[in-house]
Amino acid sequence: MIPVPPISESDRRYPKRPLVGVGALIFDRGRILLAQRGKEPLKGWWSLPGGALEIGESLECAVRREVREETGLEIEPLAVFEVFERIMRDSAGNTEYHYVLIDYICRIAGGTLRAGDDVCRVEWVKPAGLNALQITEGTLGVIEKAFRKRRRYK
Repeated sequence: MIPVPPISESDRRYPKRPLVGVGALIFDRGRILLAQRGKEPLKGWWSLPGGALEIGESLECAVRREVREETGLEIEPLAVFEVFERIMRDSAGNTEYHYVLIDYICRIAGGTLRAGDDVCRVEWVKPAGLNALQITEGTLGVIEKAFRKRRRYK
């Protein structure tokens, strides 16, 4: 097998093929944990904690790593909740970013909440507060669906 180098930031823009990403739906007392992106693409926007899968890494290991890096929390992935794609085009209509995103329902297993890695803030948000945030495309629908169905994952 030929070794493959890790994906650099420049490889994410105008990729040759879609990139795989993971996200974590983490609930606590009727709230969901969201992270405000600290880097492009979508700097300043709110999304689920998560990020890109690394070569040789399983999906569950990736979601654990990304949540730890971004939030300081240790989590246990319980189940895949949603798979969707995010395609972002530039002004000429070319595909600038293309991600296949796999979101997991997760349970907190430890750690201390803090913003880290490539996020500038992490916050617990109640459903009523979601509309006040600039949330990445497609994510709000996944969050609303997860709030409706979360009891089955406890």
